[in-house]
Amino acid sequence: MKLQDRISLLTRLGDYMQSQEPEWLAVQERASRENGWFIPSFITTAVNSIASNWLTQKALTTWVESAEIPNQQTTPYNVGLVMAGNIPLVGFHDWLCVFVTGHHAQLKLSSKDNVLISHLINKLLEWAPPLAASNQMTERLTGCDAYLATGSTNSSRYFNYYFGKYPHIIRKNKTSVGVLHGNETQEELEQLATDVHLYFGLGCRNVTKLFLPTDYNFIPLLEAFKKFNWLADFHKYKNNYDYNLALYILNKQYYMTNGSILLVEEKNCFAPVSQLNYEFVENFETISQEISTHPDIQAVVGRNFLPFGKSQHPSLTDYADGVNTLDFLNKKMLNWHL
Repeated sequence: MKLQDRISLLTRLGDYMQSQEPEWLAVQERASRENGWFIPSFITTAVNSIASNWLTQKALTTWVESAEIPNQQTTPYNVGLVMAGNIPLVGFHDWLCVFVTGHHAQLKLSSKDNVLISHLINKLLEWAPPLAASNQMTERLTGCDAYLATGSTNSSRYFNYYFGKYPHIIRKNKTSVGVLHGNETQEELEQLATDVHLYFGLGCRNVTKLFLPTDYNFIPLLEAFKKFNWLADFHKYKNNYDYNLALYILNKQYYMTNGSILLVEEKNCFAPVSQLNYEFVENFETISQEISTHPDIQAVVGRNFLPFGKSQHPSLTDYADGVNTLDFLNKKMLNWHL
């Protein structure tokens, strides 16, 4: 299939994702039933972000032109995809990269997110049946020429053991942080609330730590975060909040809360669900340099960084771990052993 035909199929898929087709609505409802973290509003956010930011003629054309994707793939590789399932459709970008470059995909879907992705790929195959041979979902990856694997820091060791001798991209745990100077507007703080709370904070692009000036006033921040107090109505989130709150009370550790999120002074960039860490900073120039090279940080929001409210709405070129997946599939993978 030629590149323009693939782009046309993808734009059709984007239109389908934003439609009110009964079949598609039923699939989204099923995905929410099978994974309690995938509440309907979060599924809708993920779907709309992908369809409007990625699956448009303009976005896709600009993306592939900048990467010099050939019109027709003359040497298709069989690429194994090990997908994560922490937020809805989190593995879609990897499949999209493989598909648009004309390679073949073997997908090992996460049990936590197998409903949405499998339906969308099957819908595309329904429109173009010959693609079935080059887009297969399987429980076991075999005979692959290259691998894209996403998991935890622990699982990455296994991925390296099994896939290390092949061309690969192996991803570990990542998280995101925010930088505040204390003069942010109410609107900016409410947008930051989205960066923190969307998807219950489970995504690698969710902000889990803030860097703050030493005289920071927390009251406006806690007030702005109340827009997400409704998360406490969901028992999976509330159980995490109650558990973490109990630990701080029992250990007599200092914390702040607005009733639905805990703010804790902590150097660790990773925070459990329902908690946001913070660290006071005296020299923001120094901390900005440290953040830019920190191995665990996926994205940074704040003035002079990613705009508030945009961390979970990446563009096609916002690659996970900062590794250009399209360039890997289009060039580096083909020259891996040369």
